[in-house]
Amino acid sequence: MEFRQDQLVTAAADFRHLLDRGYPRRASLTLVGNRYDLEAEAREILHRGVFAPAEARGRRAKLLAPEKIRGRELAVDAHNVIITVESALLGRPLVLADDGVVRDIARLSARYRPSQTTDRALHLIVAALKGLGVGRVDFWLDQRMSKSGELAAAIREKLSAVGLPGDARAVLVPEKELAEHPGPTATSDSALMDQVAAVFDLAGHIAGEKAGRAGLIDLSAESSSN
Repeated sequence: MEFRQDQLVTAAADFRHLLDRGYPRRASLTLVGNRYDLEAEAREILHRGVFAPAEARGRRAKLLAPEKIRGRELAVDAHNVIITVESALLGRPLVLADDGVVRDIARLSARYRPSQTTDRALHLIVAALKGLGVGRVDFWLDQRMSKSGELAAAIREKLSAVGLPGDARAVLVPEKELAEHPGPTATSDSALMDQVAAVFDLAGHIAGEKAGRAGLIDLSAESSSN
């Protein structure tokens, strides 16, 4: 799918302006989407990529650079990271958001099913973690999603194969486990980012290496101001 970058950037600026002044998010997105006659995918890019400046700054302050992960215990929002990496592998749109993380617009959530691409994504994720030198990594999966137990087992196998300390578990409420983890959390989930003390954008790190910055739809306020 193709998007007009200039139109998206202008629409993003209008959306951000409304959010900055306290207008409701859903109503503002509808207003801007209708103003620019945006298709559903373009509206989803705005939804996933644009935030009120104060909200975005708060999340950016929690982001850790890759070198800050070495030796630390990392918790991974597994489905969030896997789906984003799969989107990168499949050439689906990814957006670099105002709050500094990379997000997909697949809107899979409960419809997600592991596929042949999943094994490739897991290989990249585990290899990246090994290269980053994390001290330990724990993956938390949503057990309500299809084959989450099998996916957890596949992750444990890959961790063991590279000698990386860690575990993978499918639980009913992974957000609770992730929010209570004392170390940094790998996620791009905005609600979870607001709850935890430190965030590492693992999927964005991998997608950036795979696609390069040119492969991302960059609507971020920082980019627009340069």
